[in-house]
Amino acid sequence: MDGLRDDLVRLAAIPSVAFPGFPGEPVREAHDLLVGLLREAGVEHIERIDLPDTAPVIFAEIPPPSPDAPTVLLYSHYDVQPPGDEESWHSPPFEPTPVEGGLRARGIADDKSNVIAHLGMLRAYEGRPPVGVKIVFEGQEEYGSPFDTYPPTDAERFACDAMVIADLGNLRPGTPTLTTGLRGAAEVVVEVRTLEEPRHSGEFGGAAPDALLVLVKALATLHDVHGDVAVEGLRREEWGGAAYTEEEFRELAGVRDGVPLVGSGSLGERLWSGPAITVIGLDAPSVDHAASAVVPYARAKLNLRFHPRQDPREAQARLVDHLNSLTPFGVPLIVTPGDTGPGYEAATGGPAYRAALAALEEAWGAEPSYVATGGSIPLVNGLARAAPGAEVLLFGAQDSMCNLHAPNERVLFSELRNTVVAMCAFVERYAADFRGRSQGGAAGV
Repeated sequence: MDGLRDDLVRLAAIPSVAFPGFPGEPVREAHDLLVGLLREAGVEHIERIDLPDTAPVIFAEIPPPSPDAPTVLLYSHYDVQPPGDEESWHSPPFEPTPVEGGLRARGIADDKSNVIAHLGMLRAYEGRPPVGVKIVFEGQEEYGSPFDTYPPTDAERFACDAMVIADLGNLRPGTPTLTTGLRGAAEVVVEVRTLEEPRHSGEFGGAAPDALLVLVKALATLHDVHGDVAVEGLRREEWGGAAYTEEEFRELAGVRDGVPLVGSGSLGERLWSGPAITVIGLDAPSVDHAASAVVPYARAKLNLRFHPRQDPREAQARLVDHLNSLTPFGVPLIVTPGDTGPGYEAATGGPAYRAALAALEEAWGAEPSYVATGGSIPLVNGLARAAPGAEVLLFGAQDSMCNLHAPNERVLFSELRNTVVAMCAFVERYAADFRGRSQGGAAGV
């Protein structure tokens, strides 16, 4: 752990933000550091995948130790979110700083702790684990890149029996968790044009159509009186896995005292197995610069999250059709669909899944839970299409209270250590099970 902690500090001190407007050299510096750490861990075959307008992807490979050993793909990313408002941080975002039980820095949980966890497993086996290994360390996950859809075009490179996507973590510290579902995402822009230009609200208000009032009336139809999404055709099911308590969620979301949560049903259903529509942007006159005039133009950008098994084009079309069916005060809306991203639901019950459950329990000393997440990891679908027979496991060293994408992001050493132990136990158990099934099949023949 001392060595892993030291390397995590080195990696987290590099401001590897792969967003436009940020320097590219730190991203390359993080790439080069990881290549060196992989070599030190005993990995000999290391390549670099370069795609247009994206940071380099590290691809490394360790061959299976025997013909009856499986191959496991390990994924993480070494780029990070921008730090945001640095005045909100208790310490400089790229100066890893001790906190109780861990370290604070931008990207230290998402996703550099998981990169280090992969390295920890390789070191534990001195670069010769009981499985074949393919390593994918991406450098532009947070902003997005062509790599999201690249794996199916080079399927042989990514072929494997199971993959560990370490870009997630536990429901809460000390609770081993497998994520089995990712909600999909889609965007829609809705706009209203009613007048050629603003008109005096005293002279024209009351008859002249106010674009902002039209837009607000349309947006109000997206939810019912409870706050549940009212758009027909968006899939919603009961949630049977673990979930936050209301107290945990209120604290995590920063809900002010006295303000109720939105929607009905369990939190898991509202957050993971049901839809959510959020107004993420609004073009309208600001209060500080408001004039006494009827508004001629208004626009809103909507973000839709939907059930992991719903087709993204269908989900987006349901929202578009709902908006196109409206004519508030007789005024038509201009509706423009934007980007979509599919959700993902992992198959459970296979040998890799069973090995992961046992490994998580061994590492944390507690029965594992399963959750979904409202966030999305677009590359998961690309990797799953490249290796359609592989089991996909989503777990890692983060936890839901680590402040990822927010000020004062932190990781706990206990979660990092247990993730390394779990990964070691997983490859050991999975290799033994795979070998037993292979020998059994051969004996049967």
